[in-house]
Amino acid sequence: MSTPLEIGRPKTTVERLKRLLARYKFITKFVYIPMRGISNGVYHERLAKRNGFKIVIGVDEVGRGPLAGPVVVAASWLHTWAFKERITDSKKLSALERQRAFDEIKKKGAYGIGVVYEDAVDAINITQAAKRAADVAVSTLISQLKTLHPSFQNTFLLFDGSLSSSLGYFSKEIIGGDGKSLSIASASIIAKVFRDQMMEFYDALYPRYGFKDHKGYGTRMHLKNISRFGLCSIHRKTFCRFLKT
Repeated sequence: MSTPLEIGRPKTTVERLKRLLARYKFITKFVYIPMRGISNGVYHERLAKRNGFKIVIGVDEVGRGPLAGPVVVAASWLHTWAFKERITDSKKLSALERQRAFDEIKKKGAYGIGVVYEDAVDAINITQAAKRAADVAVSTLISQLKTLHPSFQNTFLLFDGSLSSSLGYFSKEIIGGDGKSLSIASASIIAKVFRDQMMEFYDALYPRYGFKDHKGYGTRMHLKNISRFGLCSIHRKTFCRFLKT
């Protein structure tokens, strides 16, 4: 479940939120922490740690907008915040930079991946598909952290944008989180590398569409190939229903 934890806000605001929550019999923990002195990139991780959460997990998705292929969500936990490679929004990195970052992330943490394929995207819509993929990614990661004894009380999830989970952990959604949180950025890179590899595999199966180049997005080349060859089995029918085939 999401928590209305408001850290770094003025104490008067926190007190008002406490009274509001008490009215609805919610139980939460408020700690006022000054915003200065918090390192950029791990600001949200530090706040969660200082509020008693031992495990902080970043979650991000790739593949919300393409016309073809799955939506992929990665959940990332890091045991260190020290990196040699640049860890940021995967879209800002080249393929080589992402691969190098991915290799370092694997050595300095653990991750889980959730994949929901195009037929499910068509059946339940992209928002619900991404949410299900997030549930799988987080559950897969949590199962790898047994020595840390993860629980609903000591685990905090940081989501990029409007992505969420139905698992019941305390969480926070951060607009542009892949550029603000190291944990979310790590998840962004993992999800991007994994999905790109999937699309390269699909390119070998359906070479006429150029999936290895556009990764399923609606580029001019992709639209031209759909018009010429029609849809293949990995196209999202609900995303392509207005296209001429």
